[in-house]
Amino acid sequence: MSTFPRSFDIDLVGGQEVGVARRPLMRGPRPQPCIFPGDFVQEARQTVRQRTARWQDVQRSRLVLLVHENPQIGHEVAGEQVELSARQVRRWRQRWAAGDFTIDDQEGRGRKATFSPDGSCPRYRNRL
Repeated sequence: MSTFPRSFDIDLVGGQEVGVARRPLMRGPRPQPCIFPGDFVQEARQTVRQRTARWQDVQRSRLVLLVHENPQIGHEVAGEQVELSARQVRRWRQRWAAGDFTIDDQEGRGRKATFSPDGSCPRYRNRL
């Protein structure tokens, strides 16, 4: 008998043995432990209850509440419940585990806008 686990099961189809492939038990990255401050959780509850809130804020607030109530929930399961991908859930958890308790987007990469409609930008001052 082999000491290695099988990666398939034997199944009977029409009286004959057939190997049926199954997924090996592989675990993904463990969820980051997040301990949220009370005011952050309260703010998330308020955002979820609001009638006029940005959808992204509602999704992220629902994720905060879900992770607060069930810290060991997997990324895939949490993502399905709040309509985010597992990758997005993992990134938010990493950010919160590092101590950044916000639901706002971080500034993106690339050159930032220099145009100002009030004419304070020196490049466009003469054009207004």
